[in-house]
Amino acid sequence: MASLRKFTKRFVILLNILISLLFLITCCNAFLHPDKWWFISLLAFFFPIFLLILLCFLFLWLFISPRWSLISLISLIIGWQNIHAFFGMNPGRKDFYHKHENAIRIMTWNVRRWDEFITKKTGASGHRPRMLDMVDKQQADLLCFQEFYEPDDSSFSNIRYIRDKLHFPYYFFSRDYHNRIAKYTTGLIIFSRYPILRNERQTFGQDTSGSTESLIDADIDVNGKRIRIFTVHLQSVLFKPKDFRDVEIIRNAEDSLLQASRSLAKKLKFALSLRGYQADTVRRHLDASPYPVIICGDFNDVPNSYTYFHIRGNRQDAFIASSFGIGRTYIHISPTLRIDYILPDKSFNILQCSKIVSPFSDHHPVLADLQLQDSKR
Repeated sequence: MASLRKFTKRFVILLNILISLLFLITCCNAFLHPDKWWFISLLAFFFPIFLLILLCFLFLWLFISPRWSLISLISLIIGWQNIHAFFGMNPGRKDFYHKHENAIRIMTWNVRRWDEFITKKTGASGHRPRMLDMVDKQQADLLCFQEFYEPDDSSFSNIRYIRDKLHFPYYFFSRDYHNRIAKYTTGLIIFSRYPILRNERQTFGQDTSGSTESLIDADIDVNGKRIRIFTVHLQSVLFKPKDFRDVEIIRNAEDSLLQASRSLAKKLKFALSLRGYQADTVRRHLDASPYPVIICGDFNDVPNSYTYFHIRGNRQDAFIASSFGIGRTYIHISPTLRIDYILPDKSFNILQCSKIVSPFSDHHPVLADLQLQDSKR
């Protein structure tokens, strides 16, 4: 019996060391480019699991043999930057019904083409009116939409509706893809209640999938002060219904697990590599701005990734700075996927930020109140 306890203890210690190493390797994603280190980048999706197991080991050893808790404790301390990027620790109450008079309220949302194609497939009447009504209720000053859908048919224009009915007189639309057969255009768009002084669109030369939208920015005159807002939609994994079935196969450990894992890994490798290069492009344009910057959008990557850390740089994460929890914004695959962000630089004070739970798109919108500091940049 004593030898069995000794063996069990050694096994648990070795397992603790192994999980600690995997956790620390995952934390290296902040500076490892996914084109060369794609497998390590893939581990970022397992960061919440490694973190949870390490916490369990920590509390287990505290009750059994406290000295061995140092394995987990030291790992958690080293990985604190990643933990803090993953989990918001500001439980204060949010009040978006009352807006500070000097606040700039920004909303970012991947609207999935206003859910038009999903609801048509299921025979539903369409969610677009309710989605637009929800946007109106947020009292935002700036709207950044990804997968924005604009029909060629002049009988109904999303742009015209938001401009005239929701009172956003200024906008810049990237018009990334035009479907001549179905007669519609999609892309990124920035709407503003403040005047737009300048705008620009950058494409990603590495995109070979025909799915990535561009990087756009607009200079906004906010009561005489000029800020530059960027929005982006980075490379998606392009999961199809078969891929979601593969996820279920892996979860249930079915016989075809190996084949399903290979299929998903191939798609993830492709997307991770492209997002790495796209993140490099985004960062160059952010750093070149002479004005206070806000970058927001659908990064299609988690907070423990090269994409997130490289784009963020020394900027702030509005959710982490003012909210509590994981802040999941993508509704499929895992309950831990926060892939939509608002990242202002340090010229802004972050008053509050929250995701808005929405039943319409496959993404939840993110809303933030920011305040431009008086100090000159």
